[in-house]
Amino acid sequence: MYKIFLLLFVSIFFISCATTHENKLTPNEKAFDEEDTYIMFALRAEQVKSYQTAAKLFAQLYDKSQKKEYLYRSVQNRYLAKDYNTTIEIINRYLEYEPNDRKLQRYKIGSLAESGNISEAISLALLLSKQTQQPDDYILTADVYIKNRQYEEALQYLESAYAKEYNEKILDKIAIILYVNLSRKKDAIAELETHSRMHGCSELICNRLIGIYSNENDIDGLLSVYKRKYSLDKESEVAKKIIQIYGYTRDYVKLMNFLEESGEDEELLLQLYLSAKDFKKAYLLASKLYKKENSLEYLGQSAIYEYEANKADLNKKVLKSVVSKLTKVVANKNDTLYKNYLGYILIDHEIDIKKGMKYIREVLKVKPKSGYYLDSLAWGYYKLGQCKKAKKLMLKVKTLEGGDDPEVDLHMKKINECLKKQILKRKK
Repeated sequence: MYKIFLLLFVSIFFISCATTHENKLTPNEKAFDEEDTYIMFALRAEQVKSYQTAAKLFAQLYDKSQKKEYLYRSVQNRYLAKDYNTTIEIINRYLEYEPNDRKLQRYKIGSLAESGNISEAISLALLLSKQTQQPDDYILTADVYIKNRQYEEALQYLESAYAKEYNEKILDKIAIILYVNLSRKKDAIAELETHSRMHGCSELICNRLIGIYSNENDIDGLLSVYKRKYSLDKESEVAKKIIQIYGYTRDYVKLMNFLEESGEDEELLLQLYLSAKDFKKAYLLASKLYKKENSLEYLGQSAIYEYEANKADLNKKVLKSVVSKLTKVVANKNDTLYKNYLGYILIDHEIDIKKGMKYIREVLKVKPKSGYYLDSLAWGYYKLGQCKKAKKLMLKVKTLEGGDDPEVDLHMKKINECLKKQILKRKK
């Protein structure tokens, strides 16, 4: 695989170089017989970061072919080898004949800056950027200024480069200088936000804003960026950050809206519906989750929420649907919650009181001291007219957890009324 890739690279490189030859060689024409072999070894040297060797090989290629691309590649490798003085000497030699070679001038500026000759590097960079007025040369000038810690001057050239092409990488450099080096934090944010609004919040810009807002502990700003970032890629990890922020700020209404729009974390959305007592939405979502996952847990939940959503105006159709679902659940899942719920509905709506009490007794075998379940059984006795047994159980319920529930009070009131009626009936 490596040989195939390298040969392809050699071929492409050879064609590219051939077009720069002074004699305008055709794309497949070699300047000398061993040219492709030299290229292969030079590229291999680059690959293993043996830059000095690569520089010598490309220099030999240039001497034999006079193709400028080889010269540039040789200089580039000298630069990567950090042999800056030699790089400058070689460049100066060629600039005597071609003083306007921009590529060589750029390598010279970089080499001067890296070797510590900042003043000359700045002078040449200023001259080059003035002559070309190209964004890359403005950036090069800015980089030299940055190396010399002249951040205000660097900022001017970066802004000139940005004004020409609105490049986000240039803007990122501007933001870093403003925020880190010049402590102009608001300006850094303003620059990034303006770009984001006008050209979109790309990965780079969004991440830079996230870093700054996090550092500033600006929750609103952070949330705003995460939402824009989520609109770009719909990544679940970004959604989690949004959910965490809404949770931290306790803005559950907006969290609910986000979850509804995004489709993220439907289980959390279900819990939010329950907290808001929006049983209609909870029922619809639980039904959707049941269809998607075929889980009896969601079927049981959908039955309960369907019942609660229609509690104020129950009809036979809804009751039949709820009982059917819960019956299926308890037949395959030994869960006290669903058994109690089914039992209570069968009792309260007098669908099948004895069957309902049977479910409640099964539940009480597991949790004999549950006030909620004892209340359900007492209600069964009440519905059968056995109010004395019901009262005895309710007195016990009042001593247990949940004994002060309004529904327990209502049941106790009804049972007491039943007992009074039975006493009066016996007296007659």
